[in-house]
Amino acid sequence: MNTPATAPVTRTARLEQVDALRGFALFGILMVNIWAFADPYYASASSNPDYTSATDHLIRWLVSTFFEAKFYLLFSFLFGYSFTLQMASAERAAEPFVPRMLRRQLAMLGIGLVHGLLLFDGEILSLYALLGLLLLGLRGLSAASASRLALILLSCAGLLIIALGAGLLSLGAYTGAAGDEPLLKAAALGGSALQTLEFNAGHWLETLLALWLLQGPSTLAMFLLGYVAGRKELLVAPFSFAQRTAQWLAISLPIGLGGAMLYAYWAAFFPGAGLEVIGYGISQLTAPLLTVSYGLLLLNLFQSDLGQRLCRRLAPLGRMSLSNYLLQSLLLNLLFSGYGLGLVNRVAPPWIPLLVIALYLLQMQLSAHWLRHHQYGPCEWLLRAITLGAWPNWRKVTKA
Repeated sequence: MNTPATAPVTRTARLEQVDALRGFALFGILMVNIWAFADPYYASASSNPDYTSATDHLIRWLVSTFFEAKFYLLFSFLFGYSFTLQMASAERAAEPFVPRMLRRQLAMLGIGLVHGLLLFDGEILSLYALLGLLLLGLRGLSAASASRLALILLSCAGLLIIALGAGLLSLGAYTGAAGDEPLLKAAALGGSALQTLEFNAGHWLETLLALWLLQGPSTLAMFLLGYVAGRKELLVAPFSFAQRTAQWLAISLPIGLGGAMLYAYWAAFFPGAGLEVIGYGISQLTAPLLTVSYGLLLLNLFQSDLGQRLCRRLAPLGRMSLSNYLLQSLLLNLLFSGYGLGLVNRVAPPWIPLLVIALYLLQMQLSAHWLRHHQYGPCEWLLRAITLGAWPNWRKVTKA
């Protein structure tokens, strides 16, 4: 292991493009997570028998193709990138980095555990918290070594999943059966708040283990790639890769999109067994390329006048990404579970994307309003207080 490199000193206290990318990632995360609340058959071995029209299948196919397993990768990459910003912050403050990061990750773990038990059994904060500790231990890797380890993680995870799917096919498992689990979920989320709470708490550990197995390696890989990008300041404009963007897109976009379309097709028509598992494995290999394509396209757009305005609208969402992620779970619970209206399995698929857009625009307005008067989002403020061991200013300090 090489000697840790000095953390780069950023050119600005906060990179607006990084915040904007994170805000964009929140849209994709919401587009995926809403189905875990709205459709009790989501991620099960069977399609929902209540919504079987061609339009219903098309909506689910589009979501699987363009959103599933893409945006948590972007969020993970930006987590790794922000890790280097934390290093730079500690260096500017002349404070030891490791104690600060340990406090930060343990605080995130606590928030994640509460989130998973109360609101969403598929939460990812606890995974980020623990893998962030691994990244802390790996921060001494050279950029080349970190990149190689990331590629090994992505390749091995994808190939192992494909092998598992091939094994299922050899046993004749072309499709699966969901059993009673979707019905139990529909009853729990459509019942009382206590039933919803019991369901979340009862499934949290099982879902967390599944996330570790299915998303853990790719999440750590994107942490590492984001860390490398942060050390090289790749997201500081003017972008050093701008001249090669078209070449990279010509490779990453068709391969990433092809793998996503194949996975979405098998997930829609052969759910719960060998073909879907193989498709997910292929997606693990190709989804990072589609994620890269999204990032490159958006960064290129940010250089135009229209893109700069979009960047300024997305950035507040990204600056409050933790608060907005938790708010999404709260809003979805209020709409679909026993905590609120109990609309689980009562909203047809074509309405789901429209609802996502409405909720996202609401979060955009709330974030911009909050940051006019506060330096940090409420959860970011708490996380920063624990990280620094001091109370930051709650409201913005106005100059006399």
